[in-house]
Amino acid sequence: MTLEINDYTLIVGLAFLVAGFVKGVTGMGLPPIAIGLMAVVVAPVQAAALIVVPSMVSNAWQMLIGPGFLIAARRFAGLLVMVCIGAAFGVGVLTGSTPAYATLALGLVLFVYAVLGLFKFNMHVNASQERWASPLVGGLTGFLAGATGVSSVPSAPYMNSLGMNKDELLQALGLVFTVGTFALAVGLYLKGRFELAAAWESTLCLIPTMAGVLAGQKCRALLSAETFKTVFFLGLLLLGSYMIARVLWL
Repeated sequence: MTLEINDYTLIVGLAFLVAGFVKGVTGMGLPPIAIGLMAVVVAPVQAAALIVVPSMVSNAWQMLIGPGFLIAARRFAGLLVMVCIGAAFGVGVLTGSTPAYATLALGLVLFVYAVLGLFKFNMHVNASQERWASPLVGGLTGFLAGATGVSSVPSAPYMNSLGMNKDELLQALGLVFTVGTFALAVGLYLKGRFELAAAWESTLCLIPTMAGVLAGQKCRALLSAETFKTVFFLGLLLLGSYMIARVLWL
């Protein structure tokens, strides 16, 4: 069956609406869900280009609405620099011939971490460990962001291990995801995969994305801290499972 333009528009629009809702509730999940749901109509590289503007805007919103943006930016400056460096190397995987391997590895990490979190296995990183762990996590996060379009691993598990409250965690994740998406966009542009037409399509995808984000944020406001943590880990579990299944069986 040949997909008409209306089918393409409907699938892409629904993908961003659903991904935006999950983003609004858990603070993450936009790239893997949107890219995964769009897989039936677009190639991974094209999908990564489409998520640039919605991901950038939704992450910037999440980054700026919290209480301590400048504090978070100073605290994670080394991590953010390494995200950019890692993405410069990772984007070559995404634009190459075997991006599925990075996606599979990412899904496995998400799945394992989510299971540990749901069973109350708590990892804690103290201040002295954070000094050397942050640049390491940033470099790996950047590489995976460039290779898969997803900035949530290992940044999300790492941020959660620092003992921040819900608002601080969401803001820190928004900061990392914003930088990761920007680095991805620059990498795709330098590879000739993010031109004016792609940028315009990506901008249009912002409409269903933000509708989903706003709905998700209203739902998140009703969650207690413990319920939010459970939803957070369930979101990671579903994302990881979906990414693994997509590579192995889809």
